[in-house]
Amino acid sequence: MELNGKIALVTGSARGIGKAIALRFAQEGARVALNDINDESLKETARQIQKAGGEKAVYKKADVSKIREVEQLIQYVVEELGVIDILVNNAAISRIIPFLDTSERVWDRIMEVNLKGAFLCCKAVIPGMIKKEKGKIINMSSQSGKRGSTWHAAYCVSKFGIIGLTQSLALELAPYKINANAVCPGVVFTPLWEEQAANHARRRGIDEKQVKEDLVKKIPLGRLGTPEDVANLVLFLASSRSDYMTGQAINVSGGSVLD
Repeated sequence: MELNGKIALVTGSARGIGKAIALRFAQEGARVALNDINDESLKETARQIQKAGGEKAVYKKADVSKIREVEQLIQYVVEELGVIDILVNNAAISRIIPFLDTSERVWDRIMEVNLKGAFLCCKAVIPGMIKKEKGKIINMSSQSGKRGSTWHAAYCVSKFGIIGLTQSLALELAPYKINANAVCPGVVFTPLWEEQAANHARRRGIDEKQVKEDLVKKIPLGRLGTPEDVANLVLFLASSRSDYMTGQAINVSGGSVLD
């Protein structure tokens, strides 16, 4: 198994892409720590991992934008499982909203969760990786981290920032054999996307029932992505197969983004 004996923390793993990553890691032998602000869904994901015969899975509710909660999260994981080998910064929020309608509160909250959350988790986890002189950091960016889009300014800025953070970490942590890479998914119709379908329809001037069809039109491979598509790439980056890769921002978008 690719991750046998490894200890992984996946933030935002109660549902969607984060859940798929956690399940994939467990299938490959990792002991997985789950994190989200949705306590009940975390319990269900942990139950699914254990039911499938995966290694030990633990979970803890925490808001990654709050330093004290992050410190408590990392302390809990280390006490329960050991020093973290793999960190996946997946927790994120999004709003499809015109720029001039974006309040300071909405802007700040998106930055706090998407960008500051990754910063705080990295700060808390990296010292343990440095001591081991090995580690894998996978930061979830987006195709919106490579190109701007209308009604998505705050989210785009946060995801562009994730790529900058990843590149900086890759250079600074290379002497310690710690790899830092980013993943840039295209449209994956997770619960996060479902919650925004009405706003996407309003932006495009279409009926909400046409949203998926409208999105697929822009994807050369002719379908929306799945959480499992993303999880397969994250597994590769978490494994020893990617040991010579660092500082990269890799697309998994069905060909909709090529740079």
